[in-house]
Order: sequence, then C-alpha cells, then structure tokens
Amino acid sequence: MQCPVCSAQRPDDERYCVRCGAALRPTNSANTCTVVITFDLDGPSGMINRHPEVEQLPSAYSFGEYGPTVGAPHVLAMLERQAIPASFYVPGWVAERHPRLVEGMAAAGHEVAHHGYLHEPPSTLDREAEGAVLDQGIAILSGIVGQPPTGYRSPSWELSEHSIGLLEERGFTYDSSLMGSDAPHMASDALVEIPIHWSLDDYPYFVFGPSDGRRLMASPDDVFATWHAAFEEFHARGAVFTLTMHPYIIGRPGRLAMLERLIEAIRSFEAVRFTRASDLAVETLARARR
Repeated sequence: MQCPVCSAQRPDDERYCVRCGAALRPTNSANTCTVVITFDLDGPSGMINRHPEVEQLPSAYSFGEYGPTVGAPHVLAMLERQAIPASFYVPGWVAERHPRLVEGMAAAGHEVAHHGYLHEPPSTLDREAEGAVLDQGIAILSGIVGQPPTGYRSPSWELSEHSIGLLEERGFTYDSSLMGSDAPHMASDALVEIPIHWSLDDYPYFVFGPSDGRRLMASPDDVFATWHAAFEEFHARGAVFTLTMHPYIIGRPGRLAMLERLIEAIRSFEAVRFTRASDLAVETLARARR
C-alpha cells in the first residue's frame, strides 16, 4: 500500500507507516502492543539549568537529588521484581556524580541513553554548543558503561533545527523527543524516532515545588486510571506504549507502587511485550529497510 502522507510503499499489514508514522490501517481490534518503560534520571540538573542558584539551595537541590539517591534504586528493584528491561536517559552532569548507579543500570541489562549534560534544551543552544553538549555527554556515558549511547532524548523535549543532523553525524540510532505518532518511525534516512507525549509523562501530574513549578498534584489512582485507559487504546490500535518517568517523581512512595500495579495490569493483556527503546529502534530500522 502507498502511504497517503509520505507516498512510501509499505506492506499491506503495516498499521503505521514506518517511514513517517502516519496511520495506515486504523483499527480498534489489533489487540497487541509493545511497551517501552523509560526514565529520565534528571536529578536536580533541570532546575539548576533553569535557575543556577538552586545548586546553593539545599531544599530545592534535595527535591531533585532524591531521584538518583533514593528513587532510582527503588525503581531498579521494582524492575528486577518484574523482570522487565527499561531505558534510562541520563544527563552527563548526573552521571558524573552517580557513576556507580549508572554502571549498575547497564549491568542489570537496562539501556543508558543520552539526555544532555546539564539538561540543556537544544532549542536554547546554537549548533556548535548543541554539538559540544552531545560530545560531552557521549564521553561521560562511554567512560562509565564502556560504550557510547545509541539513543537520545532531548531535555524538555525541545529539539532544535540542527538536532537530527547532529545526532546522525554522531551515529545515534534513535531519538525520543517527538509527538507525531503512536508508533516508531524514521525521523530521517538514518535516525529512528520513538514518539512520546506529555500525557504519558509523570511530570505534569505530580510535580509541585517553588523551584520546579507549582500545580495541583494528582493522586496515584487518578494517574493509574489515565495511563491504563491510554494503554487499552494503544493495545487496541496495535501501537507502542511509551511511558516517560523521572525517579525523583515516580520514585516517591505511593507512586512507584502505582507503576508496578500498572505493569501487572498491562501483563494481563494478550500479545504484550516489554522492550528497551534501543532494541525497538534496531527493529524499526530493519523494517524501514525492507
């Protein structure tokens, strides 16, 4: 069949165009789903990037530092209990301060991917500075886990006009920063896109703090209901369900238990598999080349 958006010729059984992400065969009865569990190990890096004074403010700093020191170990223990792989997006600044944690993530079989240095949104940088941040993060993560990252997620999901080209130049396999599809597809001839969305991110529901935004916090039960309803439709569409979470947010008591309950509920559906974003990207690249 021919994709009506990008005109690519695709197999008749392809539900989403692997070249552009467009829906080719809309359905509510596919009853299959790939699940990608991801965590952005921001720590306080994002707050410091926006407000450098946070590094000298103990209360605000501790709000983010809970992630690598307390939340992430509990997240890793939960993943071990559930025997599922995950992808962790780690700013270089955080990796420098918690190398054993990052090394342990890789040793447990999880993906360690790039998330800037000090959580710099690429849209705030010129091309040279953005490339320098990429190189800095690659060097730090490679030095800890022994191999360069193949995946990238832009801080704050704000790519620049240069981002795709810079990632291609450095040999990345995929990006996970765009919101234009329910399924992975090609962002360019060589780079896979694994889509995300704010509705499947813990940040909009749970964050409350003078240094990181004030909003009404949702209850874990409300978020469970929202994410479970979303998964049901992803499953019906035969799409890819990608959750984005932060150990300093989801790692808090009550919230992590909710996530584990959600994982167990997802497992009750037929034809569900959990995979790392890096593995899904390799599969997507192979499909695109068919």
